[in-house]
Amino acid sequence: MAENKNRALAAAILPLVGGAANVTTVVHCMTRLRLGLADRSLVQDEALKAVPGVMGVVEDDTYQIVLGPGTVARVTPEFEALVEEERAAAPAPAPQPVPATAGAPEPHPVTAEELAARGAEIKAERKARNATPLKLFLRRIANIFVPLIPALIGCGIIAGVNGLLVNLGWAPGVTPALGALASGFMALIAVFVGYNTAKEFGGTPILGGAVASIIVFPGIGDVEVFGSQLSPGQGGVLGALGAAVLAVHVERWCRRWVPEAVDVLVTPTVTVLVSGLVTVFGLMFVAGQIASGIGTGADWLLENTGAFAGFVLGGLFLPLVMLGLHQALIPIHTTLIESQGYTALLPILAMAGAGQVGCAVAVYLRLRRNASLRRTIRSAMPAGILGVGEPLIYGVSLPLGRPFITACVGGAAGGAFIGAFSMLGDTVGSTAIGPSGWALFPLLAGNQSLGLLIAVYGGGLLTGYLVGFLATYFFGFSKQMLTDLNADVDAGESGEARTEAEPTDGAPEAPDAPGTPGGPRPETPPAPAPAPAPSS
Repeated sequence: MAENKNRALAAAILPLVGGAANVTTVVHCMTRLRLGLADRSLVQDEALKAVPGVMGVVEDDTYQIVLGPGTVARVTPEFEALVEEERAAAPAPAPQPVPATAGAPEPHPVTAEELAARGAEIKAERKARNATPLKLFLRRIANIFVPLIPALIGCGIIAGVNGLLVNLGWAPGVTPALGALASGFMALIAVFVGYNTAKEFGGTPILGGAVASIIVFPGIGDVEVFGSQLSPGQGGVLGALGAAVLAVHVERWCRRWVPEAVDVLVTPTVTVLVSGLVTVFGLMFVAGQIASGIGTGADWLLENTGAFAGFVLGGLFLPLVMLGLHQALIPIHTTLIESQGYTALLPILAMAGAGQVGCAVAVYLRLRRNASLRRTIRSAMPAGILGVGEPLIYGVSLPLGRPFITACVGGAAGGAFIGAFSMLGDTVGSTAIGPSGWALFPLLAGNQSLGLLIAVYGGGLLTGYLVGFLATYFFGFSKQMLTDLNADVDAGESGEARTEAEPTDGAPEAPDAPGTPGGPRPETPPAPAPAPAPSS
């Protein structure tokens, strides 16, 4: 039954993105189906957003359809299978965008669909500004670490269960096995980072993994560098990343200069030898110092400026996401998890989502007569509570403007709450990256009992909800915004609420239609009337 449901969702999406002929690449991350498209104009955005199960769409370097955690991992293989089946059969002509309906549409106030269109426009403008070398590099870094998140989550949850069993003294014959399951991936994570790095930067993935494996090899402890013995794992994921990037460059040099007849022998040997020696006698030491500095710096920041640091991190995380700069935090989180067992930064950053949830509740209550926007909030709220914030961001707060700012205020308050407890010595962390909201509870770890960690994190969520709600309810709307937004054609509203032109339409308001006092006003026609309309 579940398989049929996932296939049905994939089948509903495929024709709305232009069919198999229009799909060039198919990948997925934690929450989104990411598609490369040959012709963006063939995508039917509004119809796609209306598909049950689709939480929203985001356009970046790829066209991203938000399906939510768990669902996206099941729908993606079904989607790929449908693409292959359609390509194997005689393809029908690619579906064209749905043409606009004839005649002027019924005039109406700002609806959820128009807000979503504003969000898409904002995203497109930001994408054009974000194509900088730094941000493109950060995307590549994210592409290295994002595929590792499912394993981090699975092993993190097992580690949490194992810790609970150990503390309770239960199942002593099973807990050692669970500990091995939880720790095995983290012990070899450098190998996976090296493999993905070489793949992302255009080298041979297995060579990147081979060079990175030097870092975790137990015998590396016999090597002395700069007067001190190396230790297995020193440098961690940062050292693996640098080693694999170096291996890619060495391999490329070999491909240019080594004769083809001996390439299969010489290139892999030189690549592993040169990049491996540089890793052992340089990169491991340097990366180890950097990793140690990251851990020490994070601890100092939270212990000494916890409330302020939490306020800043929780408040600025959503703008960082908008700018694409949050990707720089992924290797930092991974380094902290590798060295300390958890990242204390993620629970603070997760408060940004709590602010969004509180904001959405306030919007729902303030715009009681906007039926379409309230439907959007109802459908997106469960995902928002579980930490999937894109539908609320791009469908509600960001296109509205002010509520996006007040949502950030809620996130700042929640971050300050958790940061304040860090100053008191109660550090709350997460054993994996990716989940947030309520989905983060099974991954909580720190320096105190699990009950206290749950209480602190839950208190942060409640603080984010409450402050995000209050800030939005009282400061998220101007009087004009309430006039323009607090009505909806779906709710059967008359034109009485629209006393001025909508903020998204610069055309002057047409007079009331004769014979229909109080009825809906006709939309200003595209072509100018013989007598010019007065300027607004």
